[in-house]
Amino acid sequence: MKIPSSDARVHLLNEQSDVWSIIREIVNKTNQEDAFYVMDVGEIVKKHNQWVSQLPRVTPHYAVKCNDGLTVLETLNALGTNFDCASKGEINKVLGLGVEPERIIFANPAKPSSHIKYAASVGVQNMTFDSETELHKVKNLFPEAKMVIRIRCDATEVQCQLGNKFGCDPITEAPELLRIAKSLDIDVVGVSFHVGSGCREPPVFRRAISAARDIFDYAETLGYNFNLLDIGGGFPGGQGTTIDKIAEIVNLALDTYFPDPSVHVIAEPGRFYVSSAYTLVCNIHSIRNVIHTDKETGSALTHRMYYINDGVYGSFNCILYDHQVVVPQPLDERPGAKYYESSVWGPTCDGLDQVIENAMLPDMKIGDWLVFEDMGAYTLPVASPFNGFPIPMVHIVMEESIRLLLEDMFELTDSHFEMLTIPSNLNNKDDSTSKYTLPTFPITVGDSILDYVAME
Repeated sequence: MKIPSSDARVHLLNEQSDVWSIIREIVNKTNQEDAFYVMDVGEIVKKHNQWVSQLPRVTPHYAVKCNDGLTVLETLNALGTNFDCASKGEINKVLGLGVEPERIIFANPAKPSSHIKYAASVGVQNMTFDSETELHKVKNLFPEAKMVIRIRCDATEVQCQLGNKFGCDPITEAPELLRIAKSLDIDVVGVSFHVGSGCREPPVFRRAISAARDIFDYAETLGYNFNLLDIGGGFPGGQGTTIDKIAEIVNLALDTYFPDPSVHVIAEPGRFYVSSAYTLVCNIHSIRNVIHTDKETGSALTHRMYYINDGVYGSFNCILYDHQVVVPQPLDERPGAKYYESSVWGPTCDGLDQVIENAMLPDMKIGDWLVFEDMGAYTLPVASPFNGFPIPMVHIVMEESIRLLLEDMFELTDSHFEMLTIPSNLNNKDDSTSKYTLPTFPITVGDSILDYVAME
């Protein structure tokens, strides 16, 4: 198992501890001030079990762009998932884990020529297209590629719309593209679609699968024998969300339109696997009180401006680009505290660096902490150190049952965990009295737990 940053640690949870327990121990360390993540490996394992149970016919190809942390990728690889890559860099990273090229789909319909050449050189054959120019490009650079035509079928209730950039019209464009592909002697093997990221409209999957069936049938008239259906992403993954309805609709649609088991069905889940696995913890470093007058009563009101050490140029870029709604939770409970109309701001000099525009928060002080759950999707991969503020480090946690699972996957032994175990005096998130001090390990970027123990 890989460590995603130079200061990351692995903590083994027991019956008396949870993610919030780990957070308390970290913030109680001397001079701890930087923002950080806690990543629960068990959440990823749990999500994979849910997927296999609810969508047994659909092979997941994890969307690497969502979160390319090494711990995420290694865990998913060990669990048997395949991968959706969008670039040479992502392909290279996944292949570096020992993943076979056959387990990768290059799911970017508009690829730079150098990336196509790289895919050809490493044997990644499956790739998507949605335009005539892409067909000619692939014909010249990688004629052996197995192409998948991407059609457009947009959900109206979706967190991020993708159809305005990718996907050909299944009625007016797809047939012509297939005729061109046939004339170029390009091997097209299937159909893909993406309803949009964070879909809240499950019936759209049935419409898209139905449209894919029509294209399968038309392709057969051209002499093609399609065997791949890629139903894309859009599966929610935050706490309190479920894929139950999507799974019900997808399974029924597959039974209706693709009863032939020889058609290989895949998907590209991203946030489903990682959103709830990551919790972000930020420190309040500055406070500003703004007095304004209530228009109705004429009384003076105080608006609190809290400045934290992560913002929209860092982890909270998800607010701007992924349209995520984040919820701040004070780390320490404040029974009886007075609440103020508040806003939360990032650390940079940009006036647009606002995390929360308006929320009712209790009276908080400099040095207090805010916790943000469901922060695993489209956060770290696109964060930047703008203004010199560091990207938060990641602490890894896992339960005993996950440890036992990983022992088999990664050939781990007790020696890999004996110094990392959280002792029984560490209580749950309602108690901050533990005096246990977390160990610090000088692990270099990319080193594995096995490598670290070997150095000991």
